[in-house]
Formats: sequence, structure tokens, C-alpha cells
Amino acid sequence: MGVRIARIAFLVTTLGAHAVAQFETRTTFFLGLNGTKSFVVGDFNRDGTPDFATLNDYPEGSVQIWLGNGDGTFRMGSNYATKVGFYGVTASLRNNGILDLVFGGAGTDDVYVMLGNGDGTFQPPASYPTTAASFMIAIGDFTGDGILDVADLESTSSGGIVCNCIEVLPGNGDGTFGTAVSTIPVPYNIDGLTLAAGDFNNDGKLDVVVGGGVGDTDQLDVLLGNGNGTFTPNGFYILGALPTTIATGYFTSDKRKLDLALTNATVIDVLLGNGDGTFQDPVLYPTHSPSWLIAQDLYDDGVTDLAVTNGSLPDLPPPGVSVFKGNGDGSFQKGVFYRAGTGDGGQYVAAGDFNGDRKPDLLVLEPDIGYMITLLNTGTVSFSPTTPLTFASQAVGTTSGPQSVTLTNMGSAELKIQSMEASNEFEMKSTCGTRVAAGAKCKISATFSPTKKGVKTGAITVIDSASSKPQVIELLGTGT
Repeated sequence: MGVRIARIAFLVTTLGAHAVAQFETRTTFFLGLNGTKSFVVGDFNRDGTPDFATLNDYPEGSVQIWLGNGDGTFRMGSNYATKVGFYGVTASLRNNGILDLVFGGAGTDDVYVMLGNGDGTFQPPASYPTTAASFMIAIGDFTGDGILDVADLESTSSGGIVCNCIEVLPGNGDGTFGTAVSTIPVPYNIDGLTLAAGDFNNDGKLDVVVGGGVGDTDQLDVLLGNGNGTFTPNGFYILGALPTTIATGYFTSDKRKLDLALTNATVIDVLLGNGDGTFQDPVLYPTHSPSWLIAQDLYDDGVTDLAVTNGSLPDLPPPGVSVFKGNGDGSFQKGVFYRAGTGDGGQYVAAGDFNGDRKPDLLVLEPDIGYMITLLNTGTVSFSPTTPLTFASQAVGTTSGPQSVTLTNMGSAELKIQSMEASNEFEMKSTCGTRVAAGAKCKISATFSPTKKGVKTGAITVIDSASSKPQVIELLGTGT
């Protein structure tokens, strides 16, 4: 009998058959909230379109719901005032198909649960006491009774007690939780920063891995589950830098061996599982300033890929997200970088079909300035650059010089273009015509002619045979 697990829930729906992925910024919108810490994705109102919830610590702390419109944009839903920690998860705790939210509380020694109503709203948060403050949470059946429990990675309590431990809160199956089964110290003198769960030794019992470090030592600890909410330490792996995120997945065709990917200062560490609770030595994949990592099939070819957010620091490339295509043998191709964000960069990324075209898209949170960025998967149509065309300040009544995007048909069939037009105070020209041969390229250029002062936004909308939804090139300009 397999174990039941629900990790940090980033929803990806079942998709059609495409083996090409290309992501471009479609929408960048301000959340209207400062202090957004992280977000989780799920279909909260059960309309088939992914939604998301942000965890915010300003002014007093809140959970804000955002409902998907089905075109890659979102509308603001309900807001709930509550203390929130760094991370949250979403799962159907009552096994009724309705998603609920679980998160730690900032400044408190509690885990909070908000039960979903199935319509995009939630019941008020209920608190469950823990030994110390929650840092990261995993959801799964850790006690072997077929009911989802909470594994809570904790640090220092509100009273100053240092825990550095994992507590398991047993689920009752109705969305409530009992007193902690156990308090397991994180072994090998490590301060835990990140947590992931999975059956790493194929015994039908959930295990956990914890990443963190003390002093100059950064490592990954493995704790094998005993099936009753307790764990047995099973060694550790030295890493080159402090790990910040752990993602699990099957990176090879062997579904008996669960693998790991971790982010640290300058690389992604990939540790292939041996299927017995041990792992091979890390293989390193360079990427600049990584912060959050997910393991998903982004190319819809049955192979797990990796997507990681990249920050921006002096002398580093701009912020965005990098996608590493999996080869299916445990290795990954060089990351393809997509620019996203304007500040220090996105710190969290999730995948889902946000525009209903049956291709996985990406959602990136830039928490420092409160922006959410949607990168839609254009599939067989590649746009370069993938970022918005941004025009310099332009005097009212004049026209800017052109900026262009290269469209490439990466598919094996001819691309048919039904229409292509620009909106608002922008104009466009194209060399594409109505048909683009397989492997061929064409140019789309735009100019900006402001009629009034102020920031102007627009788009070039392309309707073609590659997607059931319009593809959009975002345009930005300022009239002076």
C-alpha cells in the first residue's frame, strides 16, 4: 500500500501532448500588499482554474485569496486577518476534494488551519499548539492510518526555547489535528531551514529530509519514518552552501527511487536516490542566485524538469526564472533563463495551467515589491525576447523608434496566424504574414505614440494555430 503525501501544493493539471515549452511574461500585477512572504496554488473554488493564496505579514498579518480568471490573470478574493509564518501548504484534509490551507503563525508556537468552503472562501483559522515556531510544513500520512498529518519543522519558540526539531501533528480526518505525536530533534547538530517528505526507502512509510547548517557546515539530513509519527536518523550529505529549498521527484524512469533537487547560493544540487534511503553524491547545475525550486513536467513529455527563481545582485544577471529540462536519466540540460521582475527578483515559483490551454505555465512572486508575474507557456511558438517591450519616455504626439520580437515556429508543422494586432497607444508591423513554416522565423515590431502623459500599457495579441488561447507580447511606455 502506497503512502499518502501532500507536499507544498503547486497544482499542475493534466495536459495535452506537447514536448516544447517556451515561457513569456504575460501579466505583471501589483498585489496591493506589502510584506508578502510566500504563496500557494490550488483550485480553491473548484472551477478548473488554479487560484493562489498569499501569506502576508503587513500590517498585522493576513491570508489573501486570488481567484484565477482562466486567461492568466487573477481577481482579488477574500482576505483573512491572521498571523502567518514563512510558508504554507494546501491539501484536502477532509478527503472531500475541497482544498484547505495549513501554515505556521509568525511569533507564535502554533500551526494554523483554514478549512476551505469549496467556493474560494475559507473558514476562520483554527490554531494547534506546537513546541516552537514553525518554519516549514509538509503534509502526509506520517502515522500510517490513511489520514493526512502535519510534519512541522520548528526553530526557536516564542519563549526563547531552542527546538531545532520536527513535530508531527496527527490528523483526525475532519480537518482538525491532535496533540503532537513526537518531537524529533533535527540530527547531526543542524539548524533546519527547509523540509521535504517522501518514501525514500520504499517501505510504505513516509520519510523526511531536512536541509540546513551550523557554522561552516551545510548539509542534508535524512530521517526515515517509522510509520507512527517518529523518525530514525539515516545519515547526512555535505553540501557546498546553505540549502534553501528541497524538491522531490522521479528524475529517472525508475519509480522506485525518489530523487532530490536543492537550491543553495549558486547552484542546484541534484541527489539521485538509491531507493534504500540513501542518495548518490550531489551533481551541481550552476544558476545565479537561486531561491525557490519546483520539480514538474513542464515540457509535457513525461519527464520531470526543474524551475528555479533567480535573484539579482550587483554584477549578476537580471532577475527571473530558469528552466532545466530533464533528460529522463537523472541529468538535466543547461537552464534556459526567462526574465521576470524588476527588483531583486522573484523568490517563489509555482506551475499550473493558468490560461486553460492545457500547457503548464509559471507564476512568480517578487515579494520585496509585491508583484506577481505570470509566464505563460507558448508551446511551439517561441518569442525572443520573452520579456515585455519597454519604451523609453516619449513626448506626447510623437512616435518612438521600433522595438522588435522574433517569433520562431519550433513545431514540426506550419504555423497559421489568424490575426495580430496592437492595443492602446501602440502600433505594430510584422513580417510573419499568415503562415510560418516549421523552423522558420519572422519579426514583429512595435512603436509607441502616446496621446497623453503617464504610464501606458498595451499588448500585441497573436491568434494562431499553436494555441487555443491568444498569445500576447506585453508593451510598456511612458508619455511625457
